[in-house]
Amino acid sequence: MSRGKRILTDNSYYHIINRGNKKDSIFLHQSDYQKYIDILKHCKKKYAVGLFGYCLMPNHVHLILEIRSPSNLAKFMQSLTQTYTKYFNEKYSRVGHLWQGRFKSMNIEKNVYFIECVYYVEANPVRAKLVSSPINYPWSSYRSRVLGKNDGLLDLPDST
Repeated sequence: MSRGKRILTDNSYYHIINRGNKKDSIFLHQSDYQKYIDILKHCKKKYAVGLFGYCLMPNHVHLILEIRSPSNLAKFMQSLTQTYTKYFNEKYSRVGHLWQGRFKSMNIEKNVYFIECVYYVEANPVRAKLVSSPINYPWSSYRSRVLGKNDGLLDLPDST
């Protein structure tokens, strides 16, 4: 059975989840997380994507994105995942898929659920028992958003 086509609209918000193949780790060292962040910054700028929350877990990533043009989501994710996969495979002398299938995308209505979704994403390390508080996890948007420590990655939502 074929997979369904994504339904995307202009200026919409999405919760994106991308998991490592076979749920394997996609970050093996601290430098891998930083490389992903660097690639994310580049792709965000290149495809004019808004980023309102993120969390990089050992075997998957969560992104809260605003996609201004529907065609940019696929281009953005393709660039992000291919660039990181190339880096990862070269660094660890491996070949093949890094990601498990295509990424998941869920539309987010810009209301209370938007904020709840950001909190959900940032609380992932606590639920996974990696840290006792999201403030202690360096690979999420929590510190930047809550403490106002600009990491050059997050956008602020408008008040509409």
